[in-house]
Amino acid sequence: MEKAPSAATVTRIKTGVFLCALIPFARLVWLAFHNGLGANPIEFITRSTGWWALVFLCFTLSITPLRKLAGLPWLLKLRRMLGLFSFFYAALHFTTYLWFDQMFEVSSISKDILKRPFITVGFLAFLLLVPLALTSFNKAIRYLGGKRWQMLHKLVYVIALLSVLHFFWMKAAKNLWAEPLIFGLVILTLLGFRIRVKQQNKSSI
Repeated sequence: MEKAPSAATVTRIKTGVFLCALIPFARLVWLAFHNGLGANPIEFITRSTGWWALVFLCFTLSITPLRKLAGLPWLLKLRRMLGLFSFFYAALHFTTYLWFDQMFEVSSISKDILKRPFITVGFLAFLLLVPLALTSFNKAIRYLGGKRWQMLHKLVYVIALLSVLHFFWMKAAKNLWAEPLIFGLVILTLLGFRIRVKQQNKSSI
């Protein structure tokens, strides 16, 4: 059996992952101050933050399969942080849309959500992500209880599927299918792994 890393090593790994996760945000800030956001800065920021929110969501969902397949239980210590970074970039994505794209015009936002399906599912995915972020701390687990907390956080797969659908519909308008399909396959694979493990656990009882 592989020896588990020390607490100090895990802390260094978490620090490294934290700093790496900030790179996309730092890049956006740097580009903003150096006129590097292109002809349509709002679109560039919106798509970049949405893409990274989905990437970090996939990273979060991959922790459990990697932990089980590689026998690395300490990977669980990264899951909460990765999930919160997914929320961070999703919040930037959503805020960019509300502020710079719609200027907080409630009537315009409401019409957009109702008229454009990819906005509808993206809005729903973000709404479902909020309670997961708010209950990602130990106090929330103790308050809700383990079972209720786990049931709530199973919504992450619904959020992931809605996010891929949001991305797919957005790209479909320009006949760009590759990235949404890759994200979809990754998430379906991770979901399939979780279902398989659950079935194996039931059969072993």
